[in-house]
Amino acid sequence: LVIRRVVLGRGGGKVWTLLERRTMMNGVEKTIAEDIATEEQLITPWTVSVSSGYTLLRITPKKLAYRMRCNFASPALLTQELQERKLMHNLRQYEVPLQRYMAMMDLQERNERLFYKLLIDNVEELLPVRVHSHRWRGLSEVREHLQTPSGSLHQFERELLKNWPERNIQVIVVTDGERILGLGDLGCQGMGIPVGKLSLYTALGGLRPSACLPVTIDVGTNNDKLLNNEFYIGLRRRRATGQEYAELLDEFMTAVKKNYGEKVLVQFEDFANHNAFELLAKYKPTHLVFNDDIQGTASVVLAGLLSALKLAGTGIAELIALEISKQTNAPLEETRKNIWLVDSKGLIVSSRKGSLQHFKKPWAHEHEPIKGLLDAVKAIKPTVLIGSSGVGKTFTKEVVEAMASLNELKKLIHGARVVQSLPSGSPFDPVEYNSKVYVPGQANNAYIFPGFGLGLIISGAIRVHDDMLLAASETLAEQGANLPTVFQHSKDISRRSLLRLLLKHMNFGLASRLPRPKDLVKYAESCMYSPLYRSYR
Repeated sequence: LVIRRVVLGRGGGKVWTLLERRTMMNGVEKTIAEDIATEEQLITPWTVSVSSGYTLLRITPKKLAYRMRCNFASPALLTQELQERKLMHNLRQYEVPLQRYMAMMDLQERNERLFYKLLIDNVEELLPVRVHSHRWRGLSEVREHLQTPSGSLHQFERELLKNWPERNIQVIVVTDGERILGLGDLGCQGMGIPVGKLSLYTALGGLRPSACLPVTIDVGTNNDKLLNNEFYIGLRRRRATGQEYAELLDEFMTAVKKNYGEKVLVQFEDFANHNAFELLAKYKPTHLVFNDDIQGTASVVLAGLLSALKLAGTGIAELIALEISKQTNAPLEETRKNIWLVDSKGLIVSSRKGSLQHFKKPWAHEHEPIKGLLDAVKAIKPTVLIGSSGVGKTFTKEVVEAMASLNELKKLIHGARVVQSLPSGSPFDPVEYNSKVYVPGQANNAYIFPGFGLGLIISGAIRVHDDMLLAASETLAEQGANLPTVFQHSKDISRRSLLRLLLKHMNFGLASRLPRPKDLVKYAESCMYSPLYRSYR
């Protein structure tokens, strides 16, 4: 769904109205109706929906005869497993990642269940293709291929969300396209990010596709290349800012709660920093909101620290402000003094408070200004160095050597094991050291947000609390000395994170989905989406 601030005449098209929500087992809102036609949800007739492509090949001859479509069928019968193998073989023939991405988009449009079966079983290989646009030339190319759009283009009004055909939306991933990964401002062409994130909610977390809504708030773009591109489908204007921008976001958030209720999760994705922190602070007290770039990244980084420090035998109470406060009951303001930040202008110190953004001010400490990272490391003598910006090649050889000289890390952890235990934000190739191959860990947010989000939905939480994020970090850190170096275990991690969140929500009174189920495992599994084909009767 693409939302725009445009003054247009009201059309004569039909506006969908919301009907009373229905529920299923254990009070979980009904989201299992992908194949069931009801008053709330219409589906494509059977004869159309299974009459072509891979979907047709799975129907047995007996069933085809019953439906009188034998004359149009292939004599071959391919199970879902065989179809999956054939598709993976085809995808691996493409040399350009963008071609794989577009092939997967086509599959999602044609056969949703087969798409998710493919993604779930091959998540390690397909995740970079589906979500990480830096692996190919960029999302800006996709729209030029005129693929079927993933949403509708409309003016914004409160009734707009009623036009979306699904009624029981539980998770919304929204972006304004201003800071898309490492690509910058892509305007409305950033839609691929919400779509990709929601596909991971389904593949790794088990959220049903019908409960997902990708949204792009189109407020224009400052990208001159897009504004001058004849194929650009977004608003051809500079980005709205200030009060105009704030009012549009406020209208959207109000409409979300009005149409989908108090318990719908809104995930802010790829907003620029000057908007991301303000939006999170503004709506956190009133909505169920989560910012993956801020909170998700923080949770994964904390898990990486906990994991590495277990290997090193070092306590966490001296490193993370929130953990210090939690374990010692010390005021958070005091524990923050142990953490120093460096931005593009150098060390964040109190003398810069007048020019700092509001979210940086709590971390401005008394110290003389320092420009470079290497000088800051030598002056502050940190125990842990965390890179959280999009600027590469910052941790130079000199910086790493300075860190090693200041700490006992190289004595406690063999150098090659550091590669494996200290995760990076993006995937890196394996490293060979002393005739042995080491696979660098990856601090990917996909370890956190799918299970975290589904845990919020299933428990009926209405707000996100820091303790919930800590629980997700602790679950991930329990992988042991190394964060997972591959994604083949990520679905299991999401499930365990979900269960821990359910326990925390139930025990601390944060859950509104009552009474508490007797068996949380079975309860959670009953709420998860299965991509397996269903039998047609």
